[in-house]
Amino acid sequence: MSAEERVAVAPIKVRSVMTKSNLPIAGYSVNPYVGCTHGCKYCYACFMKRFTGHGEVWGSFLDVKYWDAPKDPRRYAGCTVIVGSVTDPYLPQEEEYRRTRAFLEEMKGSGINLIIVTKSDLVLRDLDLIASYPSPLICWSVNTLDEDFRKDMDGAVAIERRIAAMKKCHEEGLRTTCFVSPIFPGITDVFAIIDRIKGFCNYIWLENLNLRGNFKAGIMEYIKEKHPGLLPLYRDIYDRRDRTYWHMLDENVREYAQREGMLYVIDKEPFMRSADGSPVIINYFYHSEIKQSAKKK
Repeated sequence: MSAEERVAVAPIKVRSVMTKSNLPIAGYSVNPYVGCTHGCKYCYACFMKRFTGHGEVWGSFLDVKYWDAPKDPRRYAGCTVIVGSVTDPYLPQEEEYRRTRAFLEEMKGSGINLIIVTKSDLVLRDLDLIASYPSPLICWSVNTLDEDFRKDMDGAVAIERRIAAMKKCHEEGLRTTCFVSPIFPGITDVFAIIDRIKGFCNYIWLENLNLRGNFKAGIMEYIKEKHPGLLPLYRDIYDRRDRTYWHMLDENVREYAQREGMLYVIDKEPFMRSADGSPVIINYFYHSEIKQSAKKK
């Protein structure tokens, strides 16, 4: 039995799939599913489980949302809508249930600013619809080029499939983002990822691994088992709150960007553009000390 077949899938009716968003980059969020079958071990969205009524492990259930089509999609004109803030809108089940595509069809011509966040290449199925929106943005999460590590951490499609989809969308004239997140200290090779995707990516967003959630124990146990040499570093960062690693990475990325002629900024507006059209690297490290240090410089 495949992992997908082990997922408990159920339909639910919701009043609206559009919800007000607290994210700084969007006014509305759209999540066509409740739950996420990728089962990422570092998933911040697992906090959503307590609002679902599910007792199953996060990643083992999926509620498929159904809603009435909006009567006046134009009322959202000019609003930024992020699709996939707490689930992946292109989970494998989307191929069957097509709820993300339903939303895109209903909102076609609405004038919304569309952002899609995914780890899948299934998004290529909907390029016809996505391209009909004004200046849409598609964002893929890529935090490693190592397939073994990727398989340990998430059940989404292979990294090369994500990168190929990014390249295809860029070639079709769509804006693309590589979300290098979460950065695992000593494991995620930020510079190898940037070198791999910089030719077909408009934005590169960097975010550090945050272990304040319930999954901290599991990640620390994984490091102890698979990367024991990194355990002292992880204890420094996540038990003793030592910021040294992030300060050093900040400086190294800054030097890399200068060397490559790329714009590098700290915690800035996510859609700013470089003068020459090269990718913009934006640092979204959580730690306020890093932001303050970088701004002073």
